Amino acid sequence: MIKVLVVEDQALVRGAISALLGLDPHIDVIAEASNGKEALQSLQEHTPDIILTDIEMPEVTGLELAEHLNKSGHKAKVVIMTTFSRAGYIRRALNHGVRGFVLKEAPSEYLVDTLKKVMQGQKVIDPELAINALDDADPLTEKERKALRLAGEGMTTAQIANNLYLGEGTVRNYLSEAISKLNATNRIDAARIAKQKGWL
Repeated sequence: MIKVLVVEDQALVRGAISALLGLDPHIDVIAEASNGKEALQSLQEHTPDIILTDIEMPEVTGLELAEHLNKSGHKAKVVIMTTFSRAGYIRRALNHGVRGFVLKEAPSEYLVDTLKKVMQGQKVIDPELAINALDDADPLTEKERKALRLAGEGMTTAQIANNLYLGEGTVRNYLSEAISKLNATNRIDAARIAKQKGWL
């Protein structure tokens, strides 16, 4: 039996995915969470084999969840499901140890099959997405990405500095570097470009 934790911020979608997976006799959805933060809390009570997570969610994203689990050496395998086929997402997901990448519009059998293959130690990524990921390299450093994400949310330099425990001058340097690398006109434009590419 494959024990699955489903992480998705839209309640209807989360319920539908859980119900669909529950139809397979080899899969048991043991818990659900509406974002990465809830998922991490859920792991204190549950021990899933696979965490099936969306990417774009409030508080803690699917990629941040994968990064946390990878760094902490958690045993659960992460499979990402998303409506966004952005190349940057795939590259970052793989760097964080993600084992599978499924588009939400994929047939339900494909999702179930992916979970079973991942459980057997395989990596499952749509070939087209994999090719896209190889073609589009992310120029941002992790610190530039974090600063840019917060800038995109409308935070001031002082707020970003406070949030990341950095000096304002350092934050300005990170944002300036990011703007330059992306050929953007300002920090908001840079955040928009990076988000479109899947780098944020």
